[in-house]
Amino acid sequence: MRWCCSFRCALLLFLLLDWWGQSSGFKICSFKLQNLDSTKADDKRIMYTLKRVVSRCDICLLQGVKDPDGSVMKTMLTNLNSYENQYQMIASESLGIHDNNMQQYVFFYKDESVSVMDHHQTVSQAFVRPPFVVRFKSNQTLVGEFVLVAVNTAPGQAVQEIDQLYEVFQDISRKWKTETVMFLGNFNAGCGHMTRAMKKEIRLFTKDGFYWLISDNVDTTATDITDCAYDRFVVQGKPFLKQVEPMSAQVFNYAKSFQIPITEAKYISGHFPIEVDLKSSAHLPQATPLLILLSLSAILSFCLSAL
Repeated sequence: MRWCCSFRCALLLFLLLDWWGQSSGFKICSFKLQNLDSTKADDKRIMYTLKRVVSRCDICLLQGVKDPDGSVMKTMLTNLNSYENQYQMIASESLGIHDNNMQQYVFFYKDESVSVMDHHQTVSQAFVRPPFVVRFKSNQTLVGEFVLVAVNTAPGQAVQEIDQLYEVFQDISRKWKTETVMFLGNFNAGCGHMTRAMKKEIRLFTKDGFYWLISDNVDTTATDITDCAYDRFVVQGKPFLKQVEPMSAQVFNYAKSFQIPITEAKYISGHFPIEVDLKSSAHLPQATPLLILLSLSAILSFCLSAL
């Protein structure tokens, strides 16, 4: 009898925590990879680790993908959907100046929770790899429709490229009549590439309405020799900012979480992924903590009475 009651208590607790996890937000991630090409795609350990990273997210942007024939990302998509078909992807063309270093932006997204409404490849000589712009829609977020702009600046001209993102925002606003825009990716916005003094040259800092969700003192790198906030999320407008879960923008140290050697993580990338949660349409921010406490209290009372 006691075993049965203990099982019921454990089951109730599991269901409660599972519900809380599902309603706690809509996760957007960004990961700058170190040249993900066919050689790395043949390494099952690397692809398994990437699968674990991406599968935590409703939308995940990968940068640094070298996949001109699409075979690497097809392998990635197959791995993600090995148990159930839930992810789709949308990729930019190969971008860059030199043929030996062309790279792509790739968004993976859960098609049960989000859909692609439109996409646009920025064409500008101001960027080495012009941003890739995708308009998403999700009925699982309070914000509903939003635009994600994939960014991967050239280190030597990071300040100029970050400043030009303001022009990209204006183009989006005119094209799609929306200002619900998030920039994400490897901005190289730290250390010598972008100092505090250089911010006055960047309109995403000097113009009102742009909010940087990863602060300057955060280290997004995976190496011991650097301590730089290269990777960032920037949202436009207070209405969009209010739909972001407070304090959810952070670095995900998958080497520590997955207990893999840091040398293996560095081979995948010199960066760690960053992530942020949008508020879920099923999430009631003020009522949920009280409901959780009441539910836990009820479960504990049930368990104690059964002993």
